[in-house]
Amino acid sequence: MTTADTMPVGDETVKDVRRLDRVIIRFAGDSGDGMQLTGDRFTSETASFGNDLSTLPNFPAEIRAPAGTLPGVSSFQLHFADHDILTPGDAPNVLVAMNPAALKANVGDLPRGAEIIVNTDEFTRRAMQKVGYDTSPLEDGSLDGYHLHPVPLTTLTVQALGEFDLSRKEAERSKNMFALGLLSWMYHRPTEGTEKFLRSKFAKKPEIAAANIAAYRAGWNFGETTEDFAVSYEVAPAATAFPPGTYRNISGNLALAYGLIAASRRADLPLFLGSYPITPASDILHELSKHKNFGVRTFQAEDEIAGIGAALGAAFGGALAVTTTSGPGVALKSETIGLAVSLELPLLVVDIQRGGPSTGLPTKTEQADLLQAMFGRNGEAPVAVLAPQTAADCFDAALEAARIALAYRTPVFLLSDGYLANGSEPWRIPEPDELPDLTVQFAQGPNHTLDDGSEVFWPYKRDPHTLARPWAVPGTPGLEHRIGGIEKQDGTGNISYDPANHDFMVRTRQAKIDGITVPDLAVDDPDGARTLVLGWGSTYGPITAAVRRIRKEGGRIAQAHLRHLNPFPANLGAVLERYDKVVVPEMNLGQLATLIRAKYLVDAQSYNQVNGMPFKAEQLATVLKEAIDA
Repeated sequence: MTTADTMPVGDETVKDVRRLDRVIIRFAGDSGDGMQLTGDRFTSETASFGNDLSTLPNFPAEIRAPAGTLPGVSSFQLHFADHDILTPGDAPNVLVAMNPAALKANVGDLPRGAEIIVNTDEFTRRAMQKVGYDTSPLEDGSLDGYHLHPVPLTTLTVQALGEFDLSRKEAERSKNMFALGLLSWMYHRPTEGTEKFLRSKFAKKPEIAAANIAAYRAGWNFGETTEDFAVSYEVAPAATAFPPGTYRNISGNLALAYGLIAASRRADLPLFLGSYPITPASDILHELSKHKNFGVRTFQAEDEIAGIGAALGAAFGGALAVTTTSGPGVALKSETIGLAVSLELPLLVVDIQRGGPSTGLPTKTEQADLLQAMFGRNGEAPVAVLAPQTAADCFDAALEAARIALAYRTPVFLLSDGYLANGSEPWRIPEPDELPDLTVQFAQGPNHTLDDGSEVFWPYKRDPHTLARPWAVPGTPGLEHRIGGIEKQDGTGNISYDPANHDFMVRTRQAKIDGITVPDLAVDDPDGARTLVLGWGSTYGPITAAVRRIRKEGGRIAQAHLRHLNPFPANLGAVLERYDKVVVPEMNLGQLATLIRAKYLVDAQSYNQVNGMPFKAEQLATVLKEAIDA
């Protein structure tokens, strides 16, 4: 919905200002055009303005695809609104296309009537032929269904920077700032933050900082003065969408890093990260390496196996130990995860999932590591598994993973994915007293009395409630004990080949995981629906948006979303029995649905997508309506 104001000044009429409740913008260009930076800056100013928002960065899978080609297109989508939103949006209202490849790769996602801003300087015959345009789409009528704004962005940028001692090539690099200035004018975004950012980013190159700021201002002024843009738009702050508090914009990986730091402080343990860089998990290593002041130690290992080996050693030494990776790295770490199961030490394995198999789609999102996390080890090697549902929720999920690992002395998988890792949204910064107490009691002395009355330390004598074994810091007098991967004797921890003992230890380790205390599954069912949509992880936003659409149209549907995937909430079976139909949307080929069918004998209906992109809300709404009506 929109409203418009026209304000006369003397004999002149200034441009209309239309009020919108939400907007979806996509910036697209070559990977070297700075689209991610442009989107980040627009997002930061939008967050400071007070809108609710959700973003979807989309990177090329190749490190440097050939310029001007479809595989080399990089895009950044931002959905912002004056109310609570859940997804980056299904279809952009505005596309900024920096070249023919960006236009061709993205125009199919636009609804009719959308606005397209194109950099006409890049629409040369060679550039168009490179992506399969026989004629110019700016002239052949193929874009007649859209509001097309042809803008010579490169030329205007170079002209705006004529006073600077820059080559043409250097000046052209600032065209993304010109585009950002234009869009900032169109949507009344604040400008101070971006100018401050540019001065800081190029502090050692003040001439470059000044040039970028000049290009940014030139873009703003172009929007203000050109007749091609007769309207600007306002999207009011989302004043009622957020509970009171202090907010910041945050990505999933940044929230996860902050959650790990908070967990280490609440546990009063040093945080150790043993990691090997891998997309899309590397940002966690980058961020944690900045926080030595909080007792964080980061180790960039020579490979994935060394990374988790160092982390497990740190866990043995009394640290909150973490290793971060993606799906291929989990495969390499599997033997050491099995060792951690045998040693019964707390270890967080953070898997930022991406498309597979093998190298697969390094920059695209997927949820296909669930079964690998559950079963991807030799022998009976159970671990806890949980997943965040939004970018901001990665903070809370990290705290919960640490709670389970520390209380139950077990490896814990935290399954985020590329969509959450790179996407961002507003996050309310919690007060310290809102965070859980994760304090750990280390073993201090003997814990068992032998028949002859002597007191000894048994490293595998268990807490009767959690079945966790004691955690003894190396070097503590009298607490020396064996470690290693060979089966342990119950209680003493000595090497044991006894069949009965092995049977007992296998069942005990499984019972420990099965007995982890997790909250009951909450069900959102205001109307007594007969169909339940069950999700996990990053599908939360699209599923919830789809459910809202169905209910707005009068449909009845229930929704539940799993955070804890091993063990499942104790009431999950009872919840499933209440509904005639259970639909499980997943970005895989039905992994959660397989587990649900096997454990609860429920005929869960899978709806699956594995194209490297998150679900769209309208897409899910259509599927769920069909399930309700069937």
